[in-house]
Amino acid sequence: MPHPLPLAGITVVSLEQAVAAPFATRQLADLGARVIKVERPGGGDFARRYDTTVHGEASYFVWLNRSKESLTLDVKSPEGQEILRELLAGADVFVQNLAPGAADRLGLAASDLQARHPSLITCTVSGYGTTGPWADRKAYDMLVQCQTGLLSLTGTPEESVRVGISVADIAAGMYAYSGILSALFTRATTGRAPAVEVSLFDALAEWMSQPAYYTRYGGTQPPRVGARHATVAPYGVFTAADGKEVLLSVQNEPEWAALCETFLGRPELVADPRFATGSARVAHRQELDAVIAARFAALDGAEATALLDAANIANAGVNTVTDFLTHPVLTERGRWQDVGLPGAAPGVQALLPPAQLSGVDPRMDPVPDVGEHTEKILAELGRAAADVERLREAGVISPRRSGS
Repeated sequence: MPHPLPLAGITVVSLEQAVAAPFATRQLADLGARVIKVERPGGGDFARRYDTTVHGEASYFVWLNRSKESLTLDVKSPEGQEILRELLAGADVFVQNLAPGAADRLGLAASDLQARHPSLITCTVSGYGTTGPWADRKAYDMLVQCQTGLLSLTGTPEESVRVGISVADIAAGMYAYSGILSALFTRATTGRAPAVEVSLFDALAEWMSQPAYYTRYGGTQPPRVGARHATVAPYGVFTAADGKEVLLSVQNEPEWAALCETFLGRPELVADPRFATGSARVAHRQELDAVIAARFAALDGAEATALLDAANIANAGVNTVTDFLTHPVLTERGRWQDVGLPGAAPGVQALLPPAQLSGVDPRMDPVPDVGEHTEKILAELGRAAADVERLREAGVISPRRSGS
């Protein structure tokens, strides 16, 4: 029988939108926290309208919002603020990634909330931090990729390209998640509820540390080398005679010797001064890649992979997203699980959370419709049905959902 979820009994109230904060709170929900997502009356989180590819729902929203409860609330109205204060009085965690200055204007600054609710853990997710010269600037994922220098590292020598996923948002969401877990542990062990603050810029800046060290102390930044590795060689994609693309990676001298002897069939290259060390191989990358490319041109993809495996050289075929969806590491380990969608839409296949806790099954409940749990949550706060209808008429909460 599965053990209780680790965060069962923890209540999270979140004024969240887009990616970073919803990613943090969804992971808390995976572990059993009750996450009450406060959305705008009407459209709700604008990420609901990024696209309509998942049975009419947005792919981002489906990914980030399963297992949550949706409450619509006009938090700028006096009655909406009163309801939010009641929710926070019974909450353990408050998360927000509102526009710069919005939380302060609503009386939701971390210092104000902790003065009123000493046991409440607050988490602020911002673009460039809440202090400093850029505190008031809007920040979206690609803007932060630009500002941290990531785009200058990604792409070909001719062109910078965006990383293909929302890496700044994801980094910030992960640090917000781990920061909240750390704060919950601190509260449990000391009684103190520390405030958590994460910015997209700081999160991605941390991930930029290796190229930052390389640039500061080497004098030049790593070059853009497409599907090669900027500071390790050979490490990149090669094309076999049948058109199959295979990436290989050599990380140390024994692997380099094995590649020369077993795959290339040229043991004399092991001690060749152009290639004898990691730094030399990077300096002579073009010559080295030409030797490896010629060998690939004489083999089909299966033959090349078999020889690389025999040499114990790390390698992988270059998959498409379609290939990834049916990857045996996912399918044969049961990593896909059904998750429900709003209304009558068919469910979706969602990946189980990466961190597996022995004896614990993560929660994989449906993605909520906008305002789906409004009546339930207001009833828990003591609002009678007539009060709820009055709030609807006043626009404090959304109109009644069709079919409800």
